[in-house]
Amino acid sequence: MPTRHDIRNVAIVAHVDHGKTTIVDAMLKQAGAFAAHQHLDDRMMDSNDLEREKGITILAKNTAVKYHPKDGGAPITINIIDTPGHADFGGEVERGLSMVDAVVLLVDASEGPLPQTRFVLRKALQARMPVILCINKTDRPDSRIDEVVNETYDLFLDLDADEDQIEFPIVYACGRDGIASLTKPEDGTVPADSTNLEPFFSTILEHVPAPVYDEEAPLQAHVTNLDADNFLGRIALLRVEQGELRKGQTVAWIKRDGTISSVRITELMMTEALTRKPAEVAGPGDICAVAGIPDIMIGETLADPENPIALPLITVDQPAISMTIGTNTSPLVGRGGTGKGADAKSAVKDRKVTARQVKDRLDRELIGNVSLRVLDTERPDAWEVQGRGELALAILVEQMRREGFELTIGKPQVVTKLVDGKVHEPVERLTVDVPEEHMGAVTQLMGVRKGRMDNMSNHGSGWVRMEFVVPSRGLIGFRTEFLTNTRGTGIAHSIHEGHEPWFGTLTTRNNGSLVADRAGAVTGFAMTNLQERGVLFVDPGTEVYEGMIVGENSRADDMDVNITKEKKLTNMRSSSADSFEAIVPPRKLSLEQSLEFCRDDECVEVTPEAVRIRKVVLDQKERGRSASRAKHN
Repeated sequence: MPTRHDIRNVAIVAHVDHGKTTIVDAMLKQAGAFAAHQHLDDRMMDSNDLEREKGITILAKNTAVKYHPKDGGAPITINIIDTPGHADFGGEVERGLSMVDAVVLLVDASEGPLPQTRFVLRKALQARMPVILCINKTDRPDSRIDEVVNETYDLFLDLDADEDQIEFPIVYACGRDGIASLTKPEDGTVPADSTNLEPFFSTILEHVPAPVYDEEAPLQAHVTNLDADNFLGRIALLRVEQGELRKGQTVAWIKRDGTISSVRITELMMTEALTRKPAEVAGPGDICAVAGIPDIMIGETLADPENPIALPLITVDQPAISMTIGTNTSPLVGRGGTGKGADAKSAVKDRKVTARQVKDRLDRELIGNVSLRVLDTERPDAWEVQGRGELALAILVEQMRREGFELTIGKPQVVTKLVDGKVHEPVERLTVDVPEEHMGAVTQLMGVRKGRMDNMSNHGSGWVRMEFVVPSRGLIGFRTEFLTNTRGTGIAHSIHEGHEPWFGTLTTRNNGSLVADRAGAVTGFAMTNLQERGVLFVDPGTEVYEGMIVGENSRADDMDVNITKEKKLTNMRSSSADSFEAIVPPRKLSLEQSLEFCRDDECVEVTPEAVRIRKVVLDQKERGRSASRAKHN
């Protein structure tokens, strides 16, 4: 069969923070994708604001470099898909793998294969793709290259790789310096026999198969991603499997439900470095973008109008975590960050607070996010949103908040399923790296959360690696407590491991809440008296309402408090009038921490300016009656 030798399609997969985006930066620079005078940011592929702030890749993105072989041959286009490393964004990884013919597995020279390494490698092996192993960050002082290579071989065997897949080439690299070598360097050093990524490029050309096609086959192009443009509307990113796609051509659009309609390609673009440039034709193996089809969805096919043949739909793993997202129902809805109406009017004119706006936004998210589900609930202004993990859902809420939405978010729950009439819940494989002195604290923490230890290894450097199988419920709210108990030194990563029978009740939060019993502004006088009762979350002057949670109680039950109480003034001078009380700075909770803190009868109010935790039932008397009924029943 004919082969296109002028093109290679490869995805770079790895665990979080093992250097995927950094090595793609170096590839773009060394392939001459930019002019000498251009100012370049670090992590150019992380174009989203949230990606830059959190330092992780959230969306799979593609770029293309023109590589000029050293022997003077014709230039070769290498299409690179930069995928997220976090398992919560697994849908992006599965989508990226559908566009390529091989993967580069990046592994940190010190940390070795971690849970997400297992996840992305399993997906690549299931798709029968060849793998190139790249040991990155060889210059780390604690690197252990030989052990990491052996651990990777063990991982391949563990995932039932066949003989062809396990005979993979190994490249040693320092992505930050843009240096790669096929010769193993000493631990903690940069490869000495190279000054650039040339060995990496040549390995890709040698081991990534060139696209093969059938000259007689009709057009088939698979939609793998969506984008939007202010002028062109919805843009579909496709991989052309067979035939040719031309600008202005009329093609058959095969939808998810099997119906076929004729559409015209108004615009065709190909990626060069970080920009899309107009093109006239895209052939087999090309990754291109087309405009002119307003309702096209991921997984659909563009085909020959005379002989339309559909490609298989992209399938992703089932969601494991759900939470309820609805309109903001608090007394401060639409009133800005302070809660004071008049002076915040100008800042809140673009606020989105209606159920219709929230539902439209969730429907829009479904278009490009294949791993998300949105289900109706009993209430017309709230929806159950299911995703891979807590982080994926928190990212969605953060994006909506920045767009001006006001929301009420319920406590994250697990998505259960019935197996042989019994309830099964999702479980995670958690890998923890901690200093030896914190081993007992972590074991105790996992015991409360019904985690069972599967494996433990000591690398002899004062650090211990432990593997637990733990119910997904037990990891909701785990991270904050884990970092506190390990003094911020512990590293924890988890991956979905399947479903097991329901583990029973879990108690992960021992302390109750301090709940405001009336509306008003927080006073320093009231805070001084209340800070002995627990940890406060609010500053003096903050507007609060009845049912809003203002702190964490030092005891197990909830306490209703008056945090707006003012000091009574008299006209008598007191000898102690000028004594000052020190107010302990309040603990500021991020969106993720607020979701972790929630109990079943609590929810999080999210506005563009503020994140507040509140009771689902705001009225103090009504909560008391509900608790009494539950106790007697």
